[in-house]
Amino acid sequence: MTQTLVDTAALRAGRRVLVLGAAGGVGHLAVQVAKARGAYVIGTASADKHDFLRGLGTDEAIDRAADIAKEARDIDVVLDVVLDLVGGTDRLRSLDTLGPGGVLVSSLPVDFDEVTRRAAELGVRATNIVVEHERAAMTGIATLAGSGRPRAHIAGTYPLAEVAKAHMDAEAGGALGKPVLTVRPWGPS
Repeated sequence: MTQTLVDTAALRAGRRVLVLGAAGGVGHLAVQVAKARGAYVIGTASADKHDFLRGLGTDEAIDRAADIAKEARDIDVVLDVVLDLVGGTDRLRSLDTLGPGGVLVSSLPVDFDEVTRRAAELGVRATNIVVEHERAAMTGIATLAGSGRPRAHIAGTYPLAEVAKAHMDAEAGGALGKPVLTVRPWGPS
């Protein structure tokens, strides 16, 4: 998360960030990391999850089915950063919310050519990232965790044998937070 928000997006206090998929497994943590860095945070999720987003610290919540650019204009916010965790049409629509020098960072590299073309037309930047293990990033997360943030919300627990079901449920987009796999202890029972 710190690689994406801090290193790639240069997120710092006072910046405005939109998290697409803010109630999901990665999104709900991203909201908390962005708030801890002093950002103004807007999150997208279905309307029934907006109270959850407010509990995480979002400053504004936008219904994921809404016109994101129109909603951002209605709340009079020009964004510095969009964190794309969902892809699809939301990714393209969110480019219109970015101000000069803004950046869209996506964790989903699929179908990215159209996004980079549209970003260039708008004079903003779009990039995707594959998160890698990095000591500084892990230290930053550990420091936040030591202060009680971020708080991981568990969407559900699944035995390791149901890892495919856990992925399908997470990808369906209906869960709040992160699915957790449980592993039976080794040795005699």
